[in-house]
Amino acid sequence: MELTSSLAGLVKRRRSCRKYREQPLEERARLDLERLLAANRVGLFGGRARFSLVAATAEDRAALRGLGTYGFIDGAAGFIVGAVERGPRDLEDYGYLMERVILLATDLGLGTCWLGGTFSKSGFARRIGLTERELLPAVAAVGYAVEDSFSRDRIRRMAGSNFRRPPEELFFDAAFGAPLLPAAAGAYAGALELVRWAPSASNRQPWRILRTPTGWHFYLERTKGYGKGTLVFSLLRLADLQRVDMGIAMCHFELAAREAGLSGAWVIENPGLATPPGGVEYTASWRPDCGRKP
Repeated sequence: MELTSSLAGLVKRRRSCRKYREQPLEERARLDLERLLAANRVGLFGGRARFSLVAATAEDRAALRGLGTYGFIDGAAGFIVGAVERGPRDLEDYGYLMERVILLATDLGLGTCWLGGTFSKSGFARRIGLTERELLPAVAAVGYAVEDSFSRDRIRRMAGSNFRRPPEELFFDAAFGAPLLPAAAGAYAGALELVRWAPSASNRQPWRILRTPTGWHFYLERTKGYGKGTLVFSLLRLADLQRVDMGIAMCHFELAAREAGLSGAWVIENPGLATPPGGVEYTASWRPDCGRKP
């Protein structure tokens, strides 16, 4: 994926956009997006996915109303819709692949908004031909943002989307409870900062990263009352979005590392480190100097 802007610039510029100018995508932007969608097929862990760019319809708006205010979208030109094969790391793969598309859309000057839910019986599912072997955990609105719409977005203010946890709450050195500050992160300080600014459902920022001599280990710290089986997920029919969030964080980390000239690869090798009580789950590890993934 080739970007014309720096990754840091794109990450800081991208915001969830819920109000768009009612105009179709310019042909160049549409073709560039569709080109990436066609090539964006295999996730970090080998999960296979497929994505389509579909025009917005009244039926889509009805599907999003089921998400309450979270799904409010006005004037989007279309939606990026994807399906991923069910598997052990399917949601992480989906988050990684969709975020690559979101960043390219931002590079093209487009506004976007992640919308997580259970869309298996929606018009989105029918248009992509969703099968029983696949999941559709999220879609993304896309279009040209209305100027100054971000500052007036009540949903963004409620979620605290302009704020992020400090590094000492997210990154650790050798053991949980030993904060890794940016000054001590070396060449990976930039990658960690872009993880910190990654989007997440309700801005919960569930990723925790622990550095050891063997690599960077990614953990999911589940938000209490926010996950599969909880009341809010049942009412809004949401997928396990915090696993999707982990894929987004890993996308930012990998792309930032590549941009900085740092080689490495993802592996699933739980280091067996002691974790805090209360739902901290190992996801994957970035091992430096493993070379580029094929």
